[in-house]
Amino acid sequence: METPVFKFESRDYDTVYEPSEDTFLLLDALEEELEEITAREPLLCVEIGPGSGVVIVALSKHLPAGTGHFIGFDINANACRMTQKTCLLNGCSPVDVVNMDLLAGLRPGCVDLLVFNPPYVPTQPTADSLEEHIAEFHIASDNKLLVHAWAGGADGRAVTDRVLADLDRILSPGGLFYLLLLKENKPQEVLERVSSENFRGKIIKERRIRGEHLYVLRIERGK
Repeated sequence: METPVFKFESRDYDTVYEPSEDTFLLLDALEEELEEITAREPLLCVEIGPGSGVVIVALSKHLPAGTGHFIGFDINANACRMTQKTCLLNGCSPVDVVNMDLLAGLRPGCVDLLVFNPPYVPTQPTADSLEEHIAEFHIASDNKLLVHAWAGGADGRAVTDRVLADLDRILSPGGLFYLLLLKENKPQEVLERVSSENFRGKIIKERRIRGEHLYVLRIERGK
């Protein structure tokens, strides 16, 4: 799947995560899984924290037209607006965007395809919520370098673990969940956890980039 067209204004870089290597890895993994996803005829396709919207928009462009409904849930209102903008730029099937915390508002068993590229950088726990918050640090220099840091809490899984705890409630019987993790997030531990909760999962793609080792996991209900 080619990366959808997206357009950032100067102010957007301060609040919305620009597509990067982790985004492209997730797109590559979903492209390889497209035949399997299509065969399951997903009716409700959800991305948590779509940010720029390129992943959910790519899915809406490449899954059969008229067969599914696409929604992005993001606690960041600016990311919601950016996702809508990306959808319009690409003229794809409508993607709805909801400004809310994770998936608490969904009824049980309704999600057929779930995708999540979470805040995964291990950080010290703070008193503040870690939900999809992007910390921006402006370094005083001539080029005004902007560094995006994803706050993931202990093991980088503060938000991921909340989604895993809700997975049995929201995933449909034939649903698929694609999750991106960093090596420090202990992906094998995540697979052991879901296995103990009557799910099965495996690593379907991995990539080393600039000192990071990223993985994409595919998780579904056990047979």
